[in-house]
Amino acid sequence: MKIILNQDVTHLGEEGDVVEVKDGYARNYLLPTKAAVIYNKANEALFKSRAAAIEQRKAEKRAASATLKEKLDNVVLAITVPAGESGKLFGSVTSQMVQAELQKLGFEIERKRIDVATHAIKMTGTYSVIIHLYENEFSSVKLLVQSEAERLAAEKKAAEEAAAAAKAAEEAAKAAEEAENAESAASEEAVESEEAPAAETESL
Repeated sequence: MKIILNQDVTHLGEEGDVVEVKDGYARNYLLPTKAAVIYNKANEALFKSRAAAIEQRKAEKRAASATLKEKLDNVVLAITVPAGESGKLFGSVTSQMVQAELQKLGFEIERKRIDVATHAIKMTGTYSVIIHLYENEFSSVKLLVQSEAERLAAEKKAAEEAAAAAKAAEEAAKAAEEAENAESAASEEAVESEEAPAAETESL
């Protein structure tokens, strides 16, 4: 069936696109949800009259997509899954899990836009997840898959590094204070040594 998309449909097209789909898909989903309308002369003319507004929305979506891509490209997701001592996973990493982690970071991404190569993720390690954005734009998000033991070890290491950094900062602050006190004492001694000859001269 030939239809005109009334809104963007992932993996199918964008608002205003004329596409061919299976009759069942059109009648059972696209038309009832008003995601599309049947292609005919009247609807074609209607969409042509809305062409400028549609193009404006597309431009806004492209800009938003570029901004989102820039943010997502710098994201590192950490997901903990059951795994053996060798690092082999007992479970699997799903798009729903990735979506949940993204939500924690403030990203609202539709699950159908998240492409997780589950068949390729069989061990703990670092992988990439593809996030489909607008048109042909996509982002590659870094995914760290770890076991519970690895997560705890990473948290312990982070805590130790934070404690070491805090101690170093405390020692640096103490050293700076001591240096400042020493400098202040030296300045006072210099003033006193300058005042002493002047006092002797006055007494003469």
